Amino acid sequence: MIHTIQEINERRDILPNITLGYQIFDNCFTISKSVEAALVFLTGQEENQPNFRNSTRAYLAGIIGAGGSSLSVAASRILGLYYLPQVGYASTCSILSDKYQFPSYLRTIPSDNAQSKAMVKLIQHFGWVWIGTIAADDDYGKYGVKIFKEEVETAGLCTAFSEIIPKVYYEKMQQAIMTVKNSTARVIVLYASDIDLGPFVLEVVYHNITDWTWIASEAWITSALSKPYFPYFGGSSGFAIPRANIPGLKFLYDVHHSKDPNNVLTIEFWQTAFNCTWPNSSVLYHVDHRMNMTGKEDQLYAMSDKYCTGEEKLEDLKNTYLDVSQLRITNNVRQAVYSMAYALDDLSRCEEGCGPYFPDNACAYVPDFEPWQLMYYLKKLKFTTHNGRQIEIDDNGDVFGYYDILNWQLNGNAEITFVKIGEYIFTDSKFELVIKENATIFWNTKSSELPHSVCTDVCPPGTWKGIRHGEPKCCFDCIPCAEGHASREPGTAHHFSHFQFSVLCSTGQRECEQFHVDYWSNAQKSECMLKEVEFLAYDEALGLTLMILSIIGARYVIYRHTPLVNANGRELSFLLESSLAIILLSSVLFIGKPYTWTCQARQVTLALGFSLCLSCILGKAISVFLAYRISKSKTQFTSIHPLYHKIIVLISVLIEIGICTSYLVVDPPRVFKNMESQKTKIILECSEGSVELLCSVFGFDVFLALLCFFTTFVARQLPDNHYEGKCITFGMLVFFIVWTSFVPAYLSTKGKFKVAVEIFAILASSYGLLGCIFAPKCFVILLRPKRNTDEIVGGRISMTDKNKSIQLTSSSVSSELNNTTVSTNLDD
Repeated sequence: MIHTIQEINERRDILPNITLGYQIFDNCFTISKSVEAALVFLTGQEENQPNFRNSTRAYLAGIIGAGGSSLSVAASRILGLYYLPQVGYASTCSILSDKYQFPSYLRTIPSDNAQSKAMVKLIQHFGWVWIGTIAADDDYGKYGVKIFKEEVETAGLCTAFSEIIPKVYYEKMQQAIMTVKNSTARVIVLYASDIDLGPFVLEVVYHNITDWTWIASEAWITSALSKPYFPYFGGSSGFAIPRANIPGLKFLYDVHHSKDPNNVLTIEFWQTAFNCTWPNSSVLYHVDHRMNMTGKEDQLYAMSDKYCTGEEKLEDLKNTYLDVSQLRITNNVRQAVYSMAYALDDLSRCEEGCGPYFPDNACAYVPDFEPWQLMYYLKKLKFTTHNGRQIEIDDNGDVFGYYDILNWQLNGNAEITFVKIGEYIFTDSKFELVIKENATIFWNTKSSELPHSVCTDVCPPGTWKGIRHGEPKCCFDCIPCAEGHASREPGTAHHFSHFQFSVLCSTGQRECEQFHVDYWSNAQKSECMLKEVEFLAYDEALGLTLMILSIIGARYVIYRHTPLVNANGRELSFLLESSLAIILLSSVLFIGKPYTWTCQARQVTLALGFSLCLSCILGKAISVFLAYRISKSKTQFTSIHPLYHKIIVLISVLIEIGICTSYLVVDPPRVFKNMESQKTKIILECSEGSVELLCSVFGFDVFLALLCFFTTFVARQLPDNHYEGKCITFGMLVFFIVWTSFVPAYLSTKGKFKVAVEIFAILASSYGLLGCIFAPKCFVILLRPKRNTDEIVGGRISMTDKNKSIQLTSSSVSSELNNTTVSTNLDD
C-alpha cells in the first residue's frame, strides 16, 4: 500500500497537486482491534496511536481493508453509518455484497458467491458427488460454506458432513477430525484462512490423515505450508486470485530498523524473520498462542536466546514476504488504493455546473467533500490496471474477473509449488471452467489416480435409485428395473432411435424409464429392444403343415367329371366340392403376416364358403327328407327338379353376401398390434371389427347347419345301399363338435397359436364333411379307379312294371313297399 501511494504521488496524470497520505493500524487479526481502529478513524481520538503515519492530520478520504472478512464486517457496520468509503482487498464474504447492511463497502476481490460456484463446477468436472465441508468459525467460513452448500444442492450433489474449526474449544476440533476419519467422502472443501488453518493442520498431522483430497478456498491455497505437511495436503486444488507483477516492489529489501528506530512493525518482522531478539526492545517475540488449543507445546517460544545484530540480510531469506512470484492479494491491495485514487481524481476534475449533485449540478472539492460524495464516483468507477485488466465495480460493490486454479505439487528441488492447471472465468453473463489440456495434476491418493468420492456407486444398467429414508439423495439402493423398463447406461440419459420412433432410456434417476410400446427391455433391463413381431408364417413348420393340408383337401375337385361324381349329382356335388375347396383354401389367408385386405377377406371368404357348402348339403338333405315323406305316405314315383336345389343355394348365398357386405361397410376388420397378451412380443392379428355383425355372418351358417342336421336326422331310417342321409347327419355332428370345441380352445390360446386353432377348426370341419359325405366316393376315385365306370356305378334295378327300369344312383332312394318302387332321381 505504501509503495502504491508513493507511486501515485509521483505521477502527474492522477491527482496533480494533491498528495495522498496514510495511517496504518494493525488489527492483529482480531475483531476488537478492527473495531477500535474504525472508531479512531472516525473520532480522531488517538488514544491508540497508528502503527504507521504519513498524514499530518489531513482529511480522511476512505479506508483500505481490513484483511479478513470478519474484520471487514465488524468495521464496515460502523463505517457504513457515516457512509465512509471502504475498499477491501481480501474480504470475500458474500454478506458484504448486501448494500443495506454495508452501504459504503466495495472490494477489488470477487465475492464468495463466485468462488462457491467455481468450486461446484470443479467438483462436477472431476465427477465427485459426495463432499465434506470444514469452515473456520467466523463470517468467512460460515457464509462461504453456506453459499457452497446451496450451490451443491442446486447441482444435485450431496454434502457428507459440515464441521467447524473452532477458535478455542479442543473438543470441537477433535469432533471435526474424527468426522473426517470416519467419513466415506474423500474430497473435502476447506473454507478457512491460513491463520485459522494452523491448529487444524497440526491435528491432521497428529492423526496421520492422508489419502484425502482438499479443495482450498482462495484464503489458503497459496499458504506457506512447509514440506513436512505435503504428505497430508499435497495435491490440494483450489482457486487463487490472479497473479500479477508489481513493478518497483524490490523496495521491500530496503526495510531496516535503522531507517525508523521507532517502527515496532519493523522490529517485530525482523525478530520473526531471523528468529532473534532485538536488544533493548519491548516488542515481544511473535508467537501464536492458539496452538495451545491442540494440546501440544508452542512451536515458537516467547523469547530467543539469539540477539539481532542488524547485519542480517533479507536477501538470504526464503519466505512469503520476499517471494514476489505469488503477488495475488498484494496486487489486490494495489487495485484498492488505485480505486480510491481514481475516484478522488474524478471528484477533483469536476467542472462547476456539470457535477452530479443537487442543486444545480454542483461539484464537490478536495479536501472539502462529504464521504457520500466520494462514494458516487467509486460506484461508477472503471479503470485499467498496469497489466491490462479491466476493473469495474458493480451495484453490489463486487468485481468480475477470473480465478487461477492451482494444484499443490513438488518441484525438482522437492519444494512445494502451486501449479496452475486451469481458470474459472466469470462475468455478468458468463461462467466457464477451463482446465488445461494435458494438465499434470497430482492426486494425493494411494494409487495417485483421480479420487473416487461417492456415498453409493452409480447404479449399474438395469437398475434404478431407491433413496434411503433420512439420508442424502446421493446415498441410495440400486433396485432392478421392472419389466418393460430399462436403464441404458449408469448416471446418464441417452436418446436413441429405431426406425421412426424416438426412445428414451435413462438411469441414475429415481425411476427407470418406460419406452415406446414397440420396444421392450432385455433380460438385464439395460437395453431397449424392438419387440419380436409374431404371426403364423408360411416358412415355419406349423404354418407350412396347415397350408399343405388345405391344398390336399381341395384335390377332390379335380375328379369332378368322373362317372362316380356325375352319378352323385354332378352340379350340386360340384358346388359342394367347390365350396369345400374354398373353405380349405381360405385357411391360407390366415397364414402369413396379416394385412388389412387379408383381414377383411379371410372371414368373409370362410363365411361365404360355409354358406355355399351348407346350402348344397341342405339341398341334398331336403331331397332325403322328401324321399322319407314319400316312403311313409306310399305315394307314386315323384321327381324333384334340380332347379329347386339351385334356388336354395342361390338364396342362401345371397343372404350371406348381404350380411357380409354390411359387415365390411359398417365396421370392417383391420390389422391390430396386440401388446397385452405377451409383454415381450407384438402379436400381429386381425381385429374383427363389429362383434355383432361377425356373429350374424357365422350365425347364418349355423342356422343352415341346424336345418341340414334336423332335416336328415328325421329321415335317417330310410333303407338304401347308397343312402346319404346318415352320412350327412354324421357330417353335421362332426361339424358341430369341431366348432363347439373351437370356442374354448380359441379363447384360451394366444399369439400365432390362436390363428392355428382357427385354421385347425376350419380344416377339421372341412375334412369331416368331406370324409362323411364323400369318403366312399373318394375311396373309389383314389384307390379303386377301375370301379369308377358307368357300368359299375350306373347299374339298374327292375321294377314291378317290367317295361320300366330306373337307374340306381347313390342319390336314389329305393324301397319295395307292397310291390311298389319309389325312386327320386336327381339327375338332369
